[in-house]
Amino acid sequence: MTEQAYFYGTGKRKTSIARVRLVPGSGSVIVNGKPLDEYIPVLRLQQRVFHPLRVTHTLDRFNALAKVHGGGVAGQADAIRHGIARALVVSDESLKAVLRQHGLLTRDARIKERKKYGLKRARKAPQYTKR
Repeated sequence: MTEQAYFYGTGKRKTSIARVRLVPGSGSVIVNGKPLDEYIPVLRLQQRVFHPLRVTHTLDRFNALAKVHGGGVAGQADAIRHGIARALVVSDESLKAVLRQHGLLTRDARIKERKKYGLKRARKAPQYTKR
């Protein structure tokens, strides 16, 4: 059996990491062995995953195979989106400008801030009492 050619991209968001392979196909997305609509049931998040393909008009050219772990559903969806965008740049360098314009190649660096001692959360302090 011959190995089929694919394009690889790693996407990250919050604590989620997605390893994405783009293979020539009809536009289906498989996440951790399940179809996208089964793995991520929220339509709004599904649309976010397809955004790089829609923007570059490659929706019907590639199938995406993603392995994702860590974080929640929204973080994983954005990690897959980031991975797809990076893999599209590997497949065709001319798509980089369009993806950059839509902000799909920039890694969203916002992560949860650690809790500090003496506080209830990262910044919330206990209520001040005068007496």
